[in-house]
Amino acid sequence: MAQNEEPAPDDVRVLDPRSLRGLAHPLRMRLLGALREYGPATASQLADRLGESSGATSYHLRQLAAHGFVKDDPERGKGRERWWKAAHTGTRLSTDKFLAHPDPAVRGATNTVLHEVATQHTQEMSTWLGTLYGWPEEWRSAWDISDFYMRLTPELASEMRDKVHEVIESYREKEVDRDTEGSAPYRVHLHAFPREED
Repeated sequence: MAQNEEPAPDDVRVLDPRSLRGLAHPLRMRLLGALREYGPATASQLADRLGESSGATSYHLRQLAAHGFVKDDPERGKGRERWWKAAHTGTRLSTDKFLAHPDPAVRGATNTVLHEVATQHTQEMSTWLGTLYGWPEEWRSAWDISDFYMRLTPELASEMRDKVHEVIESYREKEVDRDTEGSAPYRVHLHAFPREED
């Protein structure tokens, strides 16, 4: 979930207060993430993947659809079976604007979304660490868990963040096909924040 103010690509959903409140639920965020990562699915398939009831996934998929995050996939749906797909490849949240919003419901929704993103990042890292031994040596040497400390101004911190984003985005042009031998989905989490003085 990006949070900068640059113009978003056409396939990235920029959140407004209404859509933010529609997304701000842990299961909705997990459903949207699963559709983006694994592709179209039915409510039952998503329930199996996420360990939820199909009634819950069906309800929250309809809520996501009402807010424009997911849509029907008519090429796959046959008869009563309803297939869903993500409407966009990413989401952008303007935290500065929403954390200072006059409506407490918007501020609360922002907090929910940010905490759920952090929770998902932690779960993904824990899963990687738990399965690290089973990956080939090439992948065991191509991951990172780093920690850097420095003293910066907000302007320098923003500049560094933007440069890191540029580097990461430059690799989208080099992305390989799903059937490329030895390839795997690769996640990059970026956490950068100031800390209080002791």
